[in-house]
Amino acid sequence: MLLPDPADDELQVMSFNLRYADANRPNSWAERRPAVRQLLQRERPHLIGTQEGLDQQLRDIEADQGGHYRNIGLGREGGRRGEFMMVLYDWRRLDPIEHGHYWLSDSPDIVGSMTWDGGWPRMVTWIRFADRRTEAQFYAVNTHLEVGSAETREKSARLLRDRLRIFDTALPVLVFGDFNEPPAHPVHDLLVGDGPLVDSWDTAGRQGEGWGTFTDYRPPTLGGERIDWILTSPDVVTVATAVNTYRWRGQYPSDHLPVQALLRLPAPAR
Repeated sequence: MLLPDPADDELQVMSFNLRYADANRPNSWAERRPAVRQLLQRERPHLIGTQEGLDQQLRDIEADQGGHYRNIGLGREGGRRGEFMMVLYDWRRLDPIEHGHYWLSDSPDIVGSMTWDGGWPRMVTWIRFADRRTEAQFYAVNTHLEVGSAETREKSARLLRDRLRIFDTALPVLVFGDFNEPPAHPVHDLLVGDGPLVDSWDTAGRQGEGWGTFTDYRPPTLGGERIDWILTSPDVVTVATAVNTYRWRGQYPSDHLPVQALLRLPAPAR
């Protein structure tokens, strides 16, 4: 396990752009699936915000983990079509209470809507969870921002920030995502610098090596761009965080490296 074993009141979480399943060698889904299986069995996160996964690919992952994970998600084109912002959770630890989806556009409640520049619909999946062990409740939010337009990413970040205000302000928030730009750019400034969140990478008590998170299956680069983030509300303590460079028999699980964090949520009010 890359991070320390979690204490009873700590959650092990992961943000992971899976790279959608395709048959293109040498990094086809058939070749990468065993690497994903081994990675998740080693790390055992309680909660995973995934990006890009396709329906059957996500079903494969669930099957490979022995039934420990359940999922909440919707294809970005509606139903089971297209890529998901699927959230996988260990049902033995976490209990979903409510959830929803919206699209990063001027019509966020219309399924598959696109009103800003970009090649595909972009969306958010959110869930309110209860921790079976501690009884704490929290929100998990998962997204994947546009790659080709900085203006669209900025509009998306503004919408995400505005939608966070709808949540119960007494509960902590965790945000997972592939934001397609590094910190010190507008999206990070909107959500963290001038926004309601903190970056777990910056607040962690223990921080791993600073690998860039998009590798395109090549060896990772120290000091490379960190475009995959785990953000939290300020009341969440990040015990440790790291970028995972795991390979299985030379095969990377994805063209992105997963980001992990060990978190301690505030105790529930009594």
